[in-house]
Order: sequence, then C-alpha cells, then structure tokens
Amino acid sequence: MAELRKARKCKFQFYLQRNFRAVVVLSMSPLYFFRLFKMHWLAIVVLSIGACIIYGIIHDQFTARICVEYFTIGHPRIIPTEDPTILGLVWGIVATWWVGAILGVPLATISRIGSRPKKTAVSLIRPIAILFACSAMLAVLSGFIGYVAAVMGLVWLVGPIAENVPEEKHIPFLVDLWAHNASYLAGFVGGIILMTWVWRSRRPERAQ
Repeated sequence: MAELRKARKCKFQFYLQRNFRAVVVLSMSPLYFFRLFKMHWLAIVVLSIGACIIYGIIHDQFTARICVEYFTIGHPRIIPTEDPTILGLVWGIVATWWVGAILGVPLATISRIGSRPKKTAVSLIRPIAILFACSAMLAVLSGFIGYVAAVMGLVWLVGPIAENVPEEKHIPFLVDLWAHNASYLAGFVGGIILMTWVWRSRRPERAQ
C-alpha cells in the first residue's frame, strides 16, 4: 500500500513538473520570438547602414578627386581640410548613414514580419550588393551625361555657387552633382524595388 502511495506521489510530482515546464515554455515563447525578431531585424538595419556607408566612402573618393570644391564650397564645411581622401571619408559617412537607416528599417520589417518564410541579413547581402553595383553604374553614366551637357552649354552653375566656384571647376562640379544625385535616386528607387522583391520572394513555394 505504501509503495502504491509512493508511486502515485511520484507520478503526481512528475505531472506537475512537466506541466510547469510547459507553462514556462509557453509564457517565454512570445518573449523569445520577439527577441529573435528584434535581433534579425536589427542585423538587417545595420547591414543596410553599413552597405550605404561603404558605398558612400568609395563613391566620394572618386568625386572628391574630380572636384574637391563640390565638398568644400557646395557643402557646409564640417572639417577644415581640402584633402580629397579625408573629405571623401567623412562625407561618405555623413551623407549616407541616414539613407541606410531610411532604407534599412522598412527592408528589415518586410523581411521579418508575418508568418511567411523570413529573410536574414546574410540572405540579403547579395541583393544589396547588386543594388549598389547598379547605383554605381548609374552614377558613372549620369556623371558622363552631366559632363557632356555642361560642355555643350546645356547646364551650368548659377547663383552664389557659380560665383564661389572657380570657373575652370564648373564642369567638374556639375559632374559630381549629377553623379551624386543619380546615386541618391538609384538608392531610393532601387530600395523600393528590393523591398518588393523581398516580400514577393517570401511567398511559400506552393503559392508561387
């Protein structure tokens, strides 16, 4: 009889222990998944900001050497130097990190939200690299078009910029202007295209 009571007691304790663990797991699951979502979401945002900064630094290393006045006269002077390497480095960060944040937040949300198969930061490296490669090609093409247009007298500088920039630097200044504007345009339009592709690619295979 004592052995039967002892067996029932052990069985009851095991039942309580098992159900207690189940309750703990169920109560912790939402928090766990929220932390997991936040971790992957943040990784994608950081990837976007980092990619934009790297692109900006490389981009500005070229444009600072084409026309340093584009940074020293065409922009607020944030550092007292005319060294194209330093200017390209500083402005490559200052002028791009916020673009990465603007694109990264919705991209991360679209990549992780909902019950569809989710994207990770690693899975987005290649698409983001393709986006910036296209942006670079568009910037080069746009800079060349700006050069031709300036040589032909179709575009020119006006106002205080035209007065402060040396005349022999007007055409290089316009080349930089066209290249930078093209990069911003390609980044935002390409970002929207990338987000659309990410959302569509997350559809389950049976729905495709």
